[in-house]
Amino acid sequence: MKPSILVVGSSNTDMVIKADHLPSPGETILGGTFLMNPGGKGANQAVAAARLGGSVTFICKTGNDIFGKQSVQLFEDEGIDVSHLLSDSKNPSGVALITVDKNAENCIVVASGANASLSVADLQQTDAVIKNAEIVLMQLEIPLETVAYVAEIAYFNGNIVVLNPAPACKLPDSLYKHISIITPNQHEAELLTGTKVIDLESAKIAAKILRDKGVKDIIITLGKAGALVYSNLLFTHIAAEKVIALDTTAAGDVFNGALTVAIAEGKSIEEATVFACKASGIAVTRLGAQSSAPYRNEINSATHQSIN
Repeated sequence: MKPSILVVGSSNTDMVIKADHLPSPGETILGGTFLMNPGGKGANQAVAAARLGGSVTFICKTGNDIFGKQSVQLFEDEGIDVSHLLSDSKNPSGVALITVDKNAENCIVVASGANASLSVADLQQTDAVIKNAEIVLMQLEIPLETVAYVAEIAYFNGNIVVLNPAPACKLPDSLYKHISIITPNQHEAELLTGTKVIDLESAKIAAKILRDKGVKDIIITLGKAGALVYSNLLFTHIAAEKVIALDTTAAGDVFNGALTVAIAEGKSIEEATVFACKASGIAVTRLGAQSSAPYRNEINSATHQSIN
């Protein structure tokens, strides 16, 4: 039986332009390829998890517009349970404007739209869905109070709660205690802990701070340097896949979707991180957000290296 995964989060339409470099303030540049793709951190993670073998239920809020309707159809095509999706008649669907440079780095501006109106009241209608999920995955492109509500319900029901704290913001102390696994990147880890993360040693310091805040397991993603896992008071460095990156837009989302599938299947957090690094390594070789997420048959075995 497929692992039961609930993703609560955002759905956007991504408008992407490939350019030689990212523009500076006040600068206009002529770009190359234009792509319009389904995106949003929640949606990206839901699609990644579904493609990799998870039985995924996705809760989000879209506008009553063409972008929202297209998104719902795409989720259904991916085999995602959309029976609890919500439509907002007052706000448009979320939109993200993305520029990707020749080195595959990106800058993103998001107009949240209906995502910002996914409320605690909305989720109170789905308590049974939250409680029935083996693992709950969230991000921060929806209201923080909604994230906190879902985390508390899931935590006290004994479910695994995974939080990808992106985009980064300060979290209330009470939320940390309801998180099973937190997955910040270097920038997010710095914002959450006050420790600048530039290498493995500084990542270990940040991880210990997050552990002290109440999170059980910490995974700090380090881009080309892979990921640092802090679990059971032990550190493990997971190496990144060696690939030629084309677009890093949804690498973190694919990582988190893959991680939840592996965790829900009973893999250790270290094994799950290897699996997630492999999935995100494939994703960065492709353009787009959801379109870059790999399928299960594309994931091969990988190894990890322990550090002190």
